[in-house]
Amino acid sequence: MEMNIDILEVCRAFGIEGDLSEIQVMRDGHINTTYVAFFVVNGELRKYLVQGINTHVFKKPDKLMDNIVGVTTFLREKILENGGDPDRETLTFLPAKDGKYFYYYDDKCWRVYHYIDSSYTINIIKKPSVFENAGRSFGLFQKNLSGYPMESLYEIIKDFHNTPKRLENLKASVEADVKGRAAEVKDEIEFALARERETKVALKLYRDGLIPLRVTHNDTKLNNILFDRKTNESICVIDLDTIMPGFSLYDFGDAIRFGANTAAEDERDLSKVQLSLTLFESFAKGFLSACATALTRAEVKHLAFSAMLMTYECGIRFLTDYLDGDVYFKIAYPDHNLVRARNQFKLVYEIEQHLDEMNEIVDRIYKEAINN
Repeated sequence: MEMNIDILEVCRAFGIEGDLSEIQVMRDGHINTTYVAFFVVNGELRKYLVQGINTHVFKKPDKLMDNIVGVTTFLREKILENGGDPDRETLTFLPAKDGKYFYYYDDKCWRVYHYIDSSYTINIIKKPSVFENAGRSFGLFQKNLSGYPMESLYEIIKDFHNTPKRLENLKASVEADVKGRAAEVKDEIEFALARERETKVALKLYRDGLIPLRVTHNDTKLNNILFDRKTNESICVIDLDTIMPGFSLYDFGDAIRFGANTAAEDERDLSKVQLSLTLFESFAKGFLSACATALTRAEVKHLAFSAMLMTYECGIRFLTDYLDGDVYFKIAYPDHNLVRARNQFKLVYEIEQHLDEMNEIVDRIYKEAINN
């Protein structure tokens, strides 16, 4: 009953009327606490997502919500221009009665947004068309936000995809060796250090004016796409907390890192870790079909490379955390982060072996996209 009262009080603060009939707990998220609140208003059922923001991770909820509301408002206008349905194709957040898009109640920070009905998420890619759909949604996200005023976007997590800095952090952890683990992972350390030159490629492209800063999602996993229950088409990009200024390469590369690996990212048997060129091609086809005309030629040229870069960066982060004593990522067993690092480094190697093929795939799909 107490939880119901808390949720009701929060909803009232956001101007929601009617009778609260049911509350469901959403268990998919790992950072924020989320509920679905069902209200009956004049006999009509309305659903809202009520979310407690994790202020240990997101220390400035005002900046966080400025980012999200700014981006979703911009997207609504683009979707309307394109004849779409903004109530389904982007998230809609409610302002509290004080005009802010967050509200503190009982020392917790809350936000509320409309529930998109008749939708679902997917955690496992069972056929290439699903990944192509996801690629199209993330590509459309990039295209629709290509004119967004970047000066208004706040960097929620500083240096999140600063790969050179991630490598410097690894070097510092090797030097400190607080848990005495460096000696056992010499091969992994050497693998990381041998690719130092690659860490600076994206930043150099930006400094040379070849790729622009864009609105990046920074968590382009498959389960951050909503699919329509009737059509099974992807309709909406969700989980916008890590929206920040960045490069399109980050979002494309991280999606491939997650989705085109033939094994789970903590698979211990490295023989199972391979790059699926079929899934790579599917995502690239969807992505470029939506945003080929919005990207620079340098961005397109480095899409395949970005898969290696983001996988490499993730491996560095896992290895660093292992050396530091597993202080950042949650682990299920003592060498979990080491297993993850080895898994990512194996995928880096696989991508390197297929980079020419990947570039050819991107080039072919890009030409098809701009000619259609």
